[in-house]
Amino acid sequence: MKNKKGFNLLSVIIVICITSIISGLTTGVIVTNSYKNNLGLTYEDLVNDESLNEFLEVYSSIINNYYEDVDTSAMIDSAVDGMLDYLGESYTTYLDKDATEELEERLAGSYRGIGISVANKVIQDITSGTPAAKSGLQAGDTITGVDGIDVTQMDNEQLTDLIKGSNKDSVRLTVLRGEEFLNFDVGMATIPISAINYRMLENNVGYLQMEIFSATLEEQVTNALKDLESQGMQKLIIDLRNNTGGYLESAEKVASLFLEKGKLIYSLESKDATTEYYDKTDTHTDYPIVILINGQSASASEILAAALKDSYGAVFVGEKSYGKGKVQQTYNLSDGSMAKYTSAKWLRPNGSCIDGVGLIPDYVANMTYTYDDTGAINGTIDSQLNKAIEVISAM
Repeated sequence: MKNKKGFNLLSVIIVICITSIISGLTTGVIVTNSYKNNLGLTYEDLVNDESLNEFLEVYSSIINNYYEDVDTSAMIDSAVDGMLDYLGESYTTYLDKDATEELEERLAGSYRGIGISVANKVIQDITSGTPAAKSGLQAGDTITGVDGIDVTQMDNEQLTDLIKGSNKDSVRLTVLRGEEFLNFDVGMATIPISAINYRMLENNVGYLQMEIFSATLEEQVTNALKDLESQGMQKLIIDLRNNTGGYLESAEKVASLFLEKGKLIYSLESKDATTEYYDKTDTHTDYPIVILINGQSASASEILAAALKDSYGAVFVGEKSYGKGKVQQTYNLSDGSMAKYTSAKWLRPNGSCIDGVGLIPDYVANMTYTYDDTGAINGTIDSQLNKAIEVISAM
């Protein structure tokens, strides 16, 4: 009777687990299919997969027979982490819930909050135009309470989570200003995160720094270019130093702002096929472009740089880039964590893959540092930007 009962329970668990896995993989396959020509696992593949069935049997056995209660969600997370680790590929990894939320927030280009930055519970900065700016809060205020909860013993992460985690349309902050405690009811809103910095330099040269390839980057770059062009910009320096990447789609869209229609942006080489991606827009520019790169320019920033080099004629100044020539897909688990795995290599328009190689500058330039009497660095001269200005002035 015991064996029969165990067999029936195992059967139920296998059916439930397979159904759950298929449900999750359906979403994952839809995302992956845009790069895999509609190839993917079917229900029959999963049912007939002996390794998967063996995994489910072990899963069932542990739940039934382990001597203590098991956190099944945590155990599955560990199993996913183990699968990714087995692949032994540096960009294939598992992110827990906190790391996933942080990554998604940065890439989304916005966050839900009130518009303040905090360190040690002291408001450091207030973003203009946000609910915090309109509420009367001031930089230097020390937050002591959130919705009546004492936060004096909380660390910065706990405080931030408490403010952002409010499901209300507003949050009440108690702050200490001088020797007076004040209460502020502050509305919650979607706060945009700036991904660029730009300004006009001398001789009608524009400067545009991109910090991350977020979902809102194309819009921000479009507005910046319009502003710079209205100020008489005739040449442009794009600064991609320390830009470690972001969304592939953002790199493609930003490249399309500059390239002529029909120009190749990049290619994706998966295990099944190579797919080329061309500019399909009517928008383009024709002014000279110099791109600043360094060892932390990676991934999406290298895709943009390579596209503008090969299909536009841009010039590189700075140091060799990082050399990340692979593209990752993500799969979100039900507990908020994420599996991130490499699905393809990307090729620059000239057909080469830069993975482990990087982009080589046309003009090598290093930063210049100044030192005090003890030999410690006390200042920086941006000789890379100076070199970029020199190069573009001669174009």
